[in-house]
Amino acid sequence: MAIPGNLLSPTTETIDPNTSGWMAALNAKIGKGTGGRTGGDGCLGVTSIAAGEMQARTVASYPVTPGTLYQAFADTSGVVPERIGIRWLSATGAEVSVTWSLTTTTATSSWHRVGVAGYAPATADRAQVLLSSTETAANAVHYWENVFFGLPIRTQGNLLPWTTESAEVDTAGWTAVANATVSRQTPISTWAVTNWVAGGHMLAMTAVAAGNASVATVDRPPVTPGVEYLAYAYLQPPTSASTAWIELRFYDGAGAQIAAQRSTLAAPATGFYRQRVSAVAPAGAATCALAAGLDGATAGQVLRLDNVVIAVCPPVVAGTLLDYASSSFEQGTGGWTVASGPGTIARSSPWGAGLEGSYALTLTAATASTTTIRSPHFPGVTPGKNFRAQLNLQVVSGTWSTMAIAVHWYDAAGVSLGASVSTTFPVPTGGWYYLRVDSVAPAGAARAAVEVSPTSSAASSTLRLDGVALWEALPLTLAEAVDDRGYVKLTLRELTLGESLTIYRVTEDGSRTLVRGPAGLIERVPVTSDLMITEDHEAPFGVPVMYRIERYSSSGTLVATRLSDQVTLTLADRNEVWVKDPGNPQRNMRVLVAAAPEWQRPIDQSAMVVRGRRNKVVLSGRRNGLEGELRVWTRSDDERKSLHLLLDSGATLLWQAAAGMGVQDMYVNVGQIAEGRVSPLAQEPWREWTLPLTEADLPAAVGVTSSAGQTWQDVLSQSTTWDAVFAAYPTWEAVLLAQRTE
Repeated sequence: MAIPGNLLSPTTETIDPNTSGWMAALNAKIGKGTGGRTGGDGCLGVTSIAAGEMQARTVASYPVTPGTLYQAFADTSGVVPERIGIRWLSATGAEVSVTWSLTTTTATSSWHRVGVAGYAPATADRAQVLLSSTETAANAVHYWENVFFGLPIRTQGNLLPWTTESAEVDTAGWTAVANATVSRQTPISTWAVTNWVAGGHMLAMTAVAAGNASVATVDRPPVTPGVEYLAYAYLQPPTSASTAWIELRFYDGAGAQIAAQRSTLAAPATGFYRQRVSAVAPAGAATCALAAGLDGATAGQVLRLDNVVIAVCPPVVAGTLLDYASSSFEQGTGGWTVASGPGTIARSSPWGAGLEGSYALTLTAATASTTTIRSPHFPGVTPGKNFRAQLNLQVVSGTWSTMAIAVHWYDAAGVSLGASVSTTFPVPTGGWYYLRVDSVAPAGAARAAVEVSPTSSAASSTLRLDGVALWEALPLTLAEAVDDRGYVKLTLRELTLGESLTIYRVTEDGSRTLVRGPAGLIERVPVTSDLMITEDHEAPFGVPVMYRIERYSSSGTLVATRLSDQVTLTLADRNEVWVKDPGNPQRNMRVLVAAAPEWQRPIDQSAMVVRGRRNKVVLSGRRNGLEGELRVWTRSDDERKSLHLLLDSGATLLWQAAAGMGVQDMYVNVGQIAEGRVSPLAQEPWREWTLPLTEADLPAAVGVTSSAGQTWQDVLSQSTTWDAVFAAYPTWEAVLLAQRTE
């Protein structure tokens, strides 16, 4: 999978199929190595000619904007430490300067990440990537792959700027709070090949003396009271017995801290572990920060951090009433209590025992018994509505016979209204399993909790719960016509992560057409969330359609299907047509028809006159599709600009008319257009357009252009002023699609 936003070509990034993107720069020769990480068989082997520093660089140079921050990283393997650099060039190709990373602290032949970032100098026009290692002998080989150069890859939704999320530039986004110094280090860090937000430099907090030590972000992004936030970071503790933690802190408008929530790492060793903490911003909160530290540190101990994020907390299940702490148990037991029975509860330990996140809730029964545990109760209940409770279960030890699950109801004041009739399941063993129950909220109910009553049939039995959720059970599949925007909105709920989906649009005659998504037609697309919303901008008008959803297991086996209800799009004005760009539906528009095409169907023929024969011999190819000129009107300057934008790309378009107008939906290529005035008055906004159409096939490989999660928060995190936004994005569409030009 290509690294998003990479200015390097796929060949230069992956060294597949050859090394043509690279050249020796100093004391080196290059060749293609084997055993790469990115799916191909190649990697870049840089071999020293003599002992000393050797360098390789990209053959090409890449345009840069002065003052803009750029990032470079690569995965590497060798027997000596290494570094990576960005070589800035002037418009004439002369070297301006080089921004080098720190050299890694140790060496390893295992693949590991190196990275650097820097601002393009004022006189820089282009840049190259430099790879460097200092070998101890001739003919030593250093290997490189998965190379990136471009704008920084940041975590979307992060309230913190990238220079605080990552330590690739400097430590300016951090400050020592107590008994600590802040620096950058480059320990050996092995990340998944597609974990592009993890870098080579780590923020290092060093304890000055024995005792508690801590650091915190300088940046304090704004928050909204009542909104739940999730913060996380990779932590590397000095020892597995260390008390390392992160803390989400909230401040009022005057900058005074008014609340904090801490989450302690239960490290199994001294690697990098993602630790999460969540909290609801309290009343009066205006900003937040993330702190990290060690309790009981010895002098000189180091805590390292990377990929630091504060974001609005995503729900474990869409619409769940439970907060993240009570669902995922990342910072403790999440407010759960033992309502009855002898069992005890605790957060699992060490790190890595959870299904959702890194921890789970552990229930231990010393004797054969039934224990009832209950979550905190949360608002959001409507009497008479059906609510669904779900949990994930794993038996750790001992024997468990049954698990009863119920919903406990409360009124608005928190007074108990009793629990629903519980549903009892036999307890499965082996891996993780999810269980669900439904319950209708009684009269007067305004709040609810999840209640769980497992029964152990042997002493010293332990089980884990994780990913607990409670939500109003809305339709699993819902298709809605959005007539004014010309599409059908398809909502799929309660999907299973790890499966894949295929979605068909089905007409009344039973014909099926794949629906388009961000990666092209939605066929065996992996499920990444329990909620999926798809806009079908190619659904026909005036024709009833339904949607067939096929679910496939990770092994590719069809496990279930769904069908939506029928839905029909309508076009109110039969004199209008829709002209759509399948890959850019934000450009779709309605136009008024001046005249429908007079169709032609050309054919390739050659005619030969045979001497002595009356009739020619004609050799024909297959008759081509329809060709003709569609004449339309735009009625305002805005419509005129929109039609130009729609036609600018030259991409295959979709032309749709109302049912009964004698034409079918048609994919078309538009030739040379003509735009004319409808009157000699200069102020007249109407224009008549002639659009030469050539029938085309459905563009199967085109995906719906999207921002993959771009929000206003992402814009704010990267641009502190409107001038910065205008400098970074050429159009509002580019803001929508996260298409920065700098």
